[in-house]
Amino acid sequence: MNDSRTGSGDMTHAVDGGTVAPPQSALRTALAGLIGNVLEWFDFAVYGYFASDIGKQFFPQSSHSAQQLLAFAVFALGFIARPFGSLVLGMVGDRIGRRPLLTLSIALMGGATLGLGLLPTYATVGVAAPVLLITMRLIQGFSLGGEFTGSMVYTTEKASPLMRGIVSSSTAAGTTIGFILGSGTAWLVYTFLGPEQVGAWGWRIPFIGSVLFCIIGWFLRRGISETAEGLKAASIRPPLIPSLVADWLPIIQTFGIVGMTNAAYYLTFTYAVERRKSMMGVGGEAFLLATILSLMVVLISKPLGGWLSDRVGRRKLMLALTVATMAFIYVALRMMLYGSPQQFMLGQILLAVPIGMALGLQGAMVVEIFPLRTRITSMSFAYSITLALAGGTAPLVSTWLIETLGQPLAPAYYIMLYGAIGLAIMLPMSETNTRALDA
Repeated sequence: MNDSRTGSGDMTHAVDGGTVAPPQSALRTALAGLIGNVLEWFDFAVYGYFASDIGKQFFPQSSHSAQQLLAFAVFALGFIARPFGSLVLGMVGDRIGRRPLLTLSIALMGGATLGLGLLPTYATVGVAAPVLLITMRLIQGFSLGGEFTGSMVYTTEKASPLMRGIVSSSTAAGTTIGFILGSGTAWLVYTFLGPEQVGAWGWRIPFIGSVLFCIIGWFLRRGISETAEGLKAASIRPPLIPSLVADWLPIIQTFGIVGMTNAAYYLTFTYAVERRKSMMGVGGEAFLLATILSLMVVLISKPLGGWLSDRVGRRKLMLALTVATMAFIYVALRMMLYGSPQQFMLGQILLAVPIGMALGLQGAMVVEIFPLRTRITSMSFAYSITLALAGGTAPLVSTWLIETLGQPLAPAYYIMLYGAIGLAIMLPMSETNTRALDA
């Protein structure tokens, strides 16, 4: 392997007229990928957990069910904005560099998250309140369109070919750490404040406090070095639309790899938690605490999935994990919707292991199927479209299915459908582990 792919040599090297700084440690690379995703998913988790309280503040004229549906619709809007962010910020990553992209995305996300925590409510400014809420969510989704995939590309390109899975799993680990911190913060707020205080102003605390992640991430990322592949991509500068058209196959493959896992993740760790909490009223914090413990299992499973995929192959492992998730989803969802807090947590853990392992290996797998020329742009676009269809809309679709069909377990079949599509797409694929990243 040449030095531009290993990222582990001890000499400075040049690529197409650009100079890459002496290789940084794997820990520094992992932290750079992790920190932005801690912030991104902290916010997304917190919004999901406080959706009912936010709905009451910004959509007060609606019924309780309508408030929850509208709040989740705004949650989904953040994902719908991702494809636009993926195109704009993806071009920054491909034409200027991976490092400028990661610095810009975390600044946008931090500013929008702080703004959301300071927004006036419907009682104060009327219809302008939901408009401002939607605007903040759109900015967050826009930044997320480049952040998650940009950090996946950065960590994978910086890693040795034999360690791409485990190193790039740091990006996925950041999302779970963000969810754990979001769950923990929500639990603390619900534990120490009464329901009226939470609804009036307590929900704002996590959003305002998250600016700390933005500051840490900004300073951490200012000091990272560019990847060799990033410098090479910046010198190519191909036209955008023809490149996206040429990448149609990996774009479809991304949907097959990522769709079911992310739909199941948001169903398990956002929708089910919010539904049980809203059903319980007082005492719903028990389900938040159970979720924190279950997410610890996800956090451990992610590097395990990345490490194992480096050894047995990402496609083979992803197929097995897809089948496992499809097998467990119905029983697990039943436990989460009808069981005690202990049974609720057991249902989450049934899904936490296969979902966590899948998310841990997917970063490297998706990076490996895209060519270098517009890797971040095409991959970000594919990932954003997939999550807009399957991930962020999962709570909204689940709520709609239950309200329409009157079947609380209907979302399980929705997840199985995504799994069947994923299997059909991944079965004809070849293994990705050995692919060079500078082609």
